[in-house]
Amino acid sequence: MSMNEFFTYGEKVHGYEVRVLNEREARAAAGILFVGAFIGLTNGVMLGTAIFSEYFVTFFAIDFTMRVIQPRYSPSLLLGRFFVRNQKPEYVGAVQKRFAWSLGIILAYPMFYYLVIDFQPNPIKVLVCLICMTLLFLESAFGVCLGCKMFEWFNRKNPKYCPGGVCEMRIKEPVQKFTLVQKIIFSITVITMLYGTYAYFTKLQDRTVFTKKMKKLFMSDAELKVIQDKKDAEAYKKELDSFDNDDDF
Repeated sequence: MSMNEFFTYGEKVHGYEVRVLNEREARAAAGILFVGAFIGLTNGVMLGTAIFSEYFVTFFAIDFTMRVIQPRYSPSLLLGRFFVRNQKPEYVGAVQKRFAWSLGIILAYPMFYYLVIDFQPNPIKVLVCLICMTLLFLESAFGVCLGCKMFEWFNRKNPKYCPGGVCEMRIKEPVQKFTLVQKIIFSITVITMLYGTYAYFTKLQDRTVFTKKMKKLFMSDAELKVIQDKKDAEAYKKELDSFDNDDDF
């Protein structure tokens, strides 16, 4: 393989005006990476260890770097290809996927630095992790590529062959529209989910390990110091009370 062929981005498929990639394997890869990110987050929150996350973020950074250079050799895309190899390909423009994966690199390397090179548990790290998980979930579950949509906003010419055909102007089919009853059910569902999330983080904050960890991660150093001083004072008071109640003296 020549160097020019190695750096030629995307595949040439008959009937398509531009080079394309298989969206089915990209969605499958996003689902695989989401599972890895979710396991890393739950391990960090519930078990207090970042070992899995360190390996996963390293893999994530290498994988997205390869996607931007040459996606034919991306480990996660090859895994995705294995699982969808018997499905009909869904071709999308390569240029907008490359742009979206470049945004992934912007998120991956700060995570790599804070988790692997210089471990610093802080709110920014958690926020970046949640953003990555959200983007991966949207692509794997709903086929929504926000990076591709951003490429459309920045690019003066409309890109061709976006995932789900969102770049092409078209009229929604009847099955895609909401009736009044469906709009009401949808609104109630969204409101209930938002309230449930709010209640979980506020009303149960002293009863769940997850919310305790999240609350602690988003505290400033000054707030953490106040809590630690309070704990030290309570421990000292308890020790004094134990000493005063000791019958040996």
